[in-house]
Amino acid sequence: MFEDTLELAENKLLLLFIFKKIKFPVSNNQITQIILENNFINYFTLQQYLNELLSSNFLKYTDETGNHRLVITEKGIKVLSLFENRISEDKINAVEDYLNKEIKNIKKEVTITADYTLGKKGNFIVNLKAIENDSILIDIKLNVGSNKDAKDLCHKWKNNSSELYDKIIQLLIN
Repeated sequence: MFEDTLELAENKLLLLFIFKKIKFPVSNNQITQIILENNFINYFTLQQYLNELLSSNFLKYTDETGNHRLVITEKGIKVLSLFENRISEDKINAVEDYLNKEIKNIKKEVTITADYTLGKKGNFIVNLKAIENDSILIDIKLNVGSNKDAKDLCHKWKNNSSELYDKIIQLLIN
């Protein structure tokens, strides 16, 4: 039982460490992907730990851009600074290696969003958004006639948002 308690504590500290290292709010899906790709914790245990860290005010949700994102709190940073040495060096190295490789993709997912919903009369409302430093650069809502068009717009926005943003700005300025 003592080993289980130590493992629980280390895993929660590892989660806090990841949030501190990322330095910007991330979605539950993104933190889940990081944890599962590195085989640190299973999905159900991870969700339990996240809920417990939220309940203890070590993590909090931020909703500044209309999306629920998780971020470490000051209280979480304090606890981590006191007990960070209890996280195994192997796990710290694995997290740092993973984040060094994937941080650009994680940040892009946070700052570029594209989704669609079914609107009235069978059309689709597509929402394309780009955010930088918690400021919305562009937020476009389009009404399209088919699911295929909605998917295509979302795909193109996610893959070419910088280029499309520049073109839109140039069209509006000129």
